[in-house]
Amino acid sequence: MRTFFPEIEPYNTFRLKVSDIHELYVEECGNPNGVPVLFIHGGPGAGISKNHSRVFDPSYYRIVLFDQRGAGKSTPHACLEENTTWDLIRDMEAIRTKLDVDQWLLFGGSWGSTLSLAYAQTHPHTISGLILRGIFLCREEEFKWFYQEGCHWIYPDAWENYCAVIPPAERGDMMKAFYKRLTSDDTETRLTAARAWSGWEGATVKLIPEPSLVSKFEEDHLALSMARIECHYFMNNCFFSKKNQLLADAALITHIPTWIVHGRYDVVCPVKNAWELKKALPQATLKIVADAGHTFDEPGTLSALIEATEAFKTVAKVP
Repeated sequence: MRTFFPEIEPYNTFRLKVSDIHELYVEECGNPNGVPVLFIHGGPGAGISKNHSRVFDPSYYRIVLFDQRGAGKSTPHACLEENTTWDLIRDMEAIRTKLDVDQWLLFGGSWGSTLSLAYAQTHPHTISGLILRGIFLCREEEFKWFYQEGCHWIYPDAWENYCAVIPPAERGDMMKAFYKRLTSDDTETRLTAARAWSGWEGATVKLIPEPSLVSKFEEDHLALSMARIECHYFMNNCFFSKKNQLLADAALITHIPTWIVHGRYDVVCPVKNAWELKKALPQATLKIVADAGHTFDEPGTLSALIEATEAFKTVAKVP
């Protein structure tokens, strides 16, 4: 079974101003002359971490990572203004242009898989391959499953903590109720709602829940950006103009080598999403990990992802 490559430090970091409001944090690590790969984090609003670069062979890949608008070290923190899927796609193109990359491999999990697909369908000529994990297609039934009714049958204990901040009279539309509080003018109201929203996700992302991970998700900085930005995107259908857009437009990218990795017991983004994406992308290789939930670093999922980054070497165009 494959596991992380050794820890590495970036050889280049910079800030990129992408609007009058937003400035992104970007870093590069690995081989400056290697095959370019863009790591696309989840959430939206979660940000990057040190281990994200460790699924790639640093001697082979030029690894590019960035914090999306409002996330991580990008500023302003947790900002919703000028923060849409299409803004992020323009940001990715700005990074590609600045780094003088013709084509790159996209690696994205959860919301990162959503953004990878949307970017690839918008700019297919820039994509050398796709490695996607924990598929999230931003459909109404997915929002309802996790935030309204469905997943709470599996995690009723964690659900009580999630619900506790919302009065019973408002629980008929949990996302709307949370959005009202996450956009409140009162700091403590925003933070209380953010901790509940993000803590619910932290409690459910792994096959075997980890209390320390829940605590991390509930830390103010991460909770605020992830809860506010996620709820903002989901309340707006992730800013897609048509229903089921990512599957409807899959024909635009059927020529791109694609690997899909999904945990069998992923309750955040159920495996049905990966199954339907594979049907829309017949060229894709689908690996369903038998003993995993949603996170990228559960052993079986991590191994499958590294197998995918290694397999891509056989089809990559070396600069």
